[in-house]
Amino acid sequence: MRGQARHSRGQQGDAPPPPLAIRATLRHLLPYLTEFPLHVTLAMALLVIAKISGVWLPLILKRLVDQLSPGHSALLVIPVALLIAYGGARFLNVLFAELRDLMFTKVGERAQRRAALRVFEHLHRLDLEFHLSRRTGGLSRDIEKGVEGINFLLRIAIFNILPTLFELALVTGILWGKYDARFALIALVSVAVYVTFSVVAATWRKRYLREVNRLDSSVNAREHDALINYETVKYFGHERFEAGR
Repeated sequence: MRGQARHSRGQQGDAPPPPLAIRATLRHLLPYLTEFPLHVTLAMALLVIAKISGVWLPLILKRLVDQLSPGHSALLVIPVALLIAYGGARFLNVLFAELRDLMFTKVGERAQRRAALRVFEHLHRLDLEFHLSRRTGGLSRDIEKGVEGINFLLRIAIFNILPTLFELALVTGILWGKYDARFALIALVSVAVYVTFSVVAATWRKRYLREVNRLDSSVNAREHDALINYETVKYFGHERFEAGR
């Protein structure tokens, strides 16, 4: 019965997480953001400035090319000023993106540390049966990947989804105002097609990534346990057997 229960728990662990579990994970990560409101606010402000300077880059380049075309002003100062403005906008785009990462580093590192500590304390509260059937190597590998994924998830939620929507709205508004509504529609349709393809492709490859992670954890568990029980492996002469596993 215990073996069947462990087997059923393993099958449930391999199942894809439902959307409710993903939302619950984000709710658990939210306190890590509210703990440093100043860092998160400054990071978001720097991100907005970087996005705006990035959107202005092609507009400045357009004005620069127009000024160098025949029929425009022969004053050299205008193209030079536009060239300096283009370089400045490009510099600000990179600078504020780096400052954003610098400002958010403390938040991400604190979230990783606290999540790892909670998992460590939780493992010490588990019963003896779990620790007698330990898979230390695979467990440590899973903890490492999970902790690294927290920082990635926080950055995706804060610096990718909402800022991308803001940049899309900004670019669409510029295209609509300066050119024609058809250009804005083309941009929206292109982004929608790209997002749809990305979601479908990510869903398709997710099962392969899960299998890769499962096999990776299994290899680390066997390697770690074989090294911990070095004397037993040597006593029975099972070096080749463990290597074959």
